[in-house]
Amino acid sequence: MRTKSLIGFFTIIFLIQLANAQEDKNINWWNPADDNSLVVEGQAWPDQVASRYHRLPKQAEGKVRAAVWNLSKHSAGLSLRFRSDAESITVRYKVKGNHAMAHMPATGVSGVDLYAKTSDGDWRWYRGKYSFADTIQYRYSNIDPKEKYHTKGREYQLYLPLYNEVEWLEIGVPTDAVLEPLPLRREKPVVVYGTSIAHGACASRPGMAWTSILGRKLDRPLINLAFSGNGRMEEEVINFITEIDAKLYVLDCLPNLGATKDRSLDEVRQLLISGVKQLRTKRPSAPILLVEHDGYSDGAVDSERFKTYTDLNRMAKEAFAQLEDEGIKDIHLLTNEELNLSMESFVDGTHPTDLGMMEYAVAYEKKVRQVIKEPVGVLSTTIPVTQAREPEMYPWEGRHQELLKMNKEAAPKICFFGNSITHYWGGSPKANLSNGADSWKTYLEDLQIRNFGFGWDRVENVLWRIYHDELDGFEAEQIVLMIGTNNEHLNTDEEILSGLEMVISAIKERQPNARLLLLGLFPRVDKEERMRNLNTGIAALATSKNVAYADIGVVLLDKDQKIDASLFSDGLHPNAKGYRKVGKILKQTLEKNAN
Repeated sequence: MRTKSLIGFFTIIFLIQLANAQEDKNINWWNPADDNSLVVEGQAWPDQVASRYHRLPKQAEGKVRAAVWNLSKHSAGLSLRFRSDAESITVRYKVKGNHAMAHMPATGVSGVDLYAKTSDGDWRWYRGKYSFADTIQYRYSNIDPKEKYHTKGREYQLYLPLYNEVEWLEIGVPTDAVLEPLPLRREKPVVVYGTSIAHGACASRPGMAWTSILGRKLDRPLINLAFSGNGRMEEEVINFITEIDAKLYVLDCLPNLGATKDRSLDEVRQLLISGVKQLRTKRPSAPILLVEHDGYSDGAVDSERFKTYTDLNRMAKEAFAQLEDEGIKDIHLLTNEELNLSMESFVDGTHPTDLGMMEYAVAYEKKVRQVIKEPVGVLSTTIPVTQAREPEMYPWEGRHQELLKMNKEAAPKICFFGNSITHYWGGSPKANLSNGADSWKTYLEDLQIRNFGFGWDRVENVLWRIYHDELDGFEAEQIVLMIGTNNEHLNTDEEILSGLEMVISAIKERQPNARLLLLGLFPRVDKEERMRNLNTGIAALATSKNVAYADIGVVLLDKDQKIDASLFSDGLHPNAKGYRKVGKILKQTLEKNAN
C-alpha cells in the first residue's frame, strides 16, 4: 500500500512538472540582462554597474563603506517598463538572501509588483499568484488586453525586490503576444538619499514603498539611493550623487543620524550643512530638499525616543536656517509636521506600514510639486497625465522622448504645441503621416518651428508634457499653443479654460522670456458654434494673462459660418489646401508677434 501511495505521489509530481514544461514551451521569455538596450529604470549609472540590477556604479566599490556597497546591490527602486498585449504575464527570478524578515513579508523583501497604465494615463495594479522557492515565480493571469481605444495592449511597470539582490530575472508572455521593452526615460529624475524607510522597510510589496508611490504620482524617474541603517550623509556617497543631473535632490537621512558617543548633535547639524554645500558646489541650480525625522509611533510614551527625533529635527531646522542665512538658494525643508504620520502608521514604531508609506508619499508629493512648480488641480483638465490612445499611429511616449533629445541637441526658436491637427501638419519630429508638409515648408520651416503636436492630446496631456521637461534647458523666442478640441466632448468650456490657464502658467514659469501666442481652436463639423463660443473664452483668457491671441481658423469657414468641407479631410483635420490657408496667416501672425 505504501509503495502504491509513493508511486501515485511521484506520478502527480511528474504530471505537474510535465504540464509546467509544456506551458513554458508556449511562452517567450525576455531576459533584460541579455538586452542590448538599457532598460532598467531607477539606475543613475545604467551602463556602469557591475550587475544589471545594482544601484551604485562598480567604481563605488572600495570608495563607499562596505555596508553601503553591499546594500547598493539590493534592487530597491528599480523597475522594468514594457508594453504588452498579453493575456498572461509570468515573471521568474532568483535572489540572494532570505526571502522575508521578521517584520517585513517576503512579498516586500523579495517580491515583484506589477502596475500598468491605461490609454488615458490612469494607473492599475495587478494581482499575481506567487511562489517562493529557489526560483521565485509570479503569474499574472486573466488580463484583458483591450483598451478603450485599441487592442494593442498597455504600458507596464514591474517593480523589483526591495531588500535583495536579483541574480537573474525573466519575463514571459504567450508566443502569440507582444512584449516590447521601453527605453529609459530622458526626464531628469528625483534623487533620494535616505535610510531604511526610503529603502522600502516595511512595505508589503515593492510598489508600496513611498518612493515607488511618489514616482507614480509624479510620473517621473526616481533614483532610490537609500541604504538601510546606513544613510549617514557621507561625503563619499554624496560625491556619487553629484554626478546625477537631477530635477530635485532629497536628503532624508536623519533617522540614521541619532546622537551617539561618537557623534554629537552639533556634528549632525554640520553633516547636513556640509552635504548641502557639497551638492550645491557641483549642482548650483537644482533644488535640494532636506527632510526631518518622521518620528516614532511610541514617541508620546517613550521620552528617550521622543528626545531623539525632536533633537534631530531641531538640528535640521538650525542647519536649514544657517544655509539660508549664508545665501544658499533653492533649498527647502519637509518638516515632521508636514509628514504627519499617525500612531498606526508604523510596523515596529520606526518603519512605516503601507498606510505610513502612503502618508509619506502624499506629504512628499505636496512638497515636491511646490518645489519643482508642478501644481495639480481637481478638474480633469488640470491633472497632468500621459495618454496612449492610438499607439501605432501616434507613438506618444516615443515622440515625447524624441523631443527631449532634439531639444537638448538643438534648441528650437518656436515651439508649436497642439494635438493631431498640429502633429499631422508637417515639420519635425516627423510624423508617419503629413497632410500639410508643403505649407509647413513654405510658410513655417524658415521660422525654425518645432512641431510639439501630439495626436489625441487634450489639455491635461500638454500640461504633463510641459511639466516633464519639454520646455526645459533652452530659451525659445515664441511658444504657440492650440489645444482643447479633444476635450470638447468631455469638458465644459469653463473646465477647458481652467486647464488652459494652468498650461499658460506652466509655460511662463519655464519660458519667461518667450512670447506666447494662444490660437483659437479650428472649427469642426456640426460644432462650429461651440468652437466659436469657446474661442471667445480663450481670447478673454489670453487678455487676462497678457498673451497674444489669434483665431487663424476663421479662414476655414464658409460665409454661413459652417466649415468649408473642401478644406478638410474629415471635418476636423484640414487637408493640404486648408493647411495652406492657415499656414499663410500663421506665418504673418508669428512675424508680427516677434516684433
